[in-house]
Amino acid sequence: MAGESGMFTVHQTIGSVLCCKCGILMQPNAANMCVKCLCSEVDITEGLLKHIILVHCPECDSYLQPPRTWVKAQLESKELLTFCLNKLKRNLNSSKVRLIHAEFIWTEPHSKRLKVKARIQKEVLNGAILEQTYPIEYVQQQHMCESCSKIQANPDQWVAAVQLRQHVTHRRTFFYLEQLILKHGAAASAIRIKQMHQGIDFFFSNRSHAVRFVEFLGKVAPVRSRHDKQLVSHDPKSNNYNHKYTFSVEISPICREDLICLPPQVAVSLGNVDSPVICTKVTNNITLFDPFKLKHYFLDARQYWRAPFKSLLTSRQLVEYIVLDIRFEGIGETRCVLADAVVARASDLGKNDTKFIIKTHLGHLLNVDDHALGYDLYGANHNDIELDKYRGRGLQEVILVKKCYEKEHQRKRGKPRSWKLRSLDIDVDDKGKVDQDNVNSEYEQFLRDLEENPDMRFNVSLYRNKEYEASEMALSDGEDVPFIPVEELLADLDLNDEDDDDDGVVDTMME
Repeated sequence: MAGESGMFTVHQTIGSVLCCKCGILMQPNAANMCVKCLCSEVDITEGLLKHIILVHCPECDSYLQPPRTWVKAQLESKELLTFCLNKLKRNLNSSKVRLIHAEFIWTEPHSKRLKVKARIQKEVLNGAILEQTYPIEYVQQQHMCESCSKIQANPDQWVAAVQLRQHVTHRRTFFYLEQLILKHGAAASAIRIKQMHQGIDFFFSNRSHAVRFVEFLGKVAPVRSRHDKQLVSHDPKSNNYNHKYTFSVEISPICREDLICLPPQVAVSLGNVDSPVICTKVTNNITLFDPFKLKHYFLDARQYWRAPFKSLLTSRQLVEYIVLDIRFEGIGETRCVLADAVVARASDLGKNDTKFIIKTHLGHLLNVDDHALGYDLYGANHNDIELDKYRGRGLQEVILVKKCYEKEHQRKRGKPRSWKLRSLDIDVDDKGKVDQDNVNSEYEQFLRDLEENPDMRFNVSLYRNKEYEASEMALSDGEDVPFIPVEELLADLDLNDEDDDDDGVVDTMME
């Protein structure tokens, strides 16, 4: 503006002065000293702690916060860095030093040493501010916390136990529940997890931890629970009682893909359901689907346990069918389309010409020569009064549940997936041992369900598999093959920090 108006402007120049100690040219500052001379005269790290002892529990990886609080923190984590810096807060305040930045310096994991490089600022001579970094060494002193000491002395030293059970012939529900527990950290305070027949036992050192875990189970599954307590010891002088608490939690036997004939009172409460329904989703509510009317019904845990019922047929009794012909009716919603289909059992090919003309809600998925899984009501041997009533109304012999990708799975058998799951540290009891081949088969079916059903993956943490090589898994099966997109995968944590290239001390001076 001054140049455009023709006014004369004076350019400001910064003068130089000589350092009062060494005589080199420098910009003027409050101390009239260069950085090297100022550092030789003043050491702002004087009086600061450089060696600190941390009490560390090697069993639960926690650190003692006096007087009796234990803080859990992983090696080189943000929580551990915050815990270490809190040890310096009082010392920094007393020395009138301001903390600017801090980070870990890599040390050998077995050295029992933690090193932190801190950058601090302090006002020195005549108002000059000096910034400097200095290392702090933390020495880990091994000492087990109170809860770990009790566990080591007696592994059965638990205060509360949660006995989780489901009276079914498979463990697919527990595979899914395990992933929910891992994602939300619901069993982080459990001192032991044991696999039992038809369930899992969780042991806790505090009753409040068990109560919190039972509340979590009630939010993710239709459960009912009861609790009991047993007197362990009693001190009549101080009037103290020690109890052991047991929580029995039962999960509803209704599972996803089960075929259900609703009892009359339940059917009436849901709006007079007049046909068998399929369970499509189980959370704290049970979602039921009518495959002929394309309607969804919702049953919460309280309604179910008021009038409990069992499945007519379970997913283990699904039969493979081949679609011979299919015609669409044009009736459907976003996910389901009603169609007329002619199907035959895959096991009957070459043996007989038994065919079934049925209605199915899978018209948006099935084509001619596709395979599907369904329930064979024509040849099933069951004894259900409600099903006989439905048969009198013209119930069809086959109810299809989902499309089958067995050929694609056979092609990928034995090859690693691009993703993986984490698992809980579960001890197998002698009474809880089951057929390992059967468990592996059920776990493989659970993995396939995750690939085929995006709704199941919503609450499951999937991690990238480092052993997976895309070149080995290049498939030409088409777009219909179920797979998990890379965007849904999480990077598995692997803390391998490189050495810091800094020399450890940086000296600067600001006005």
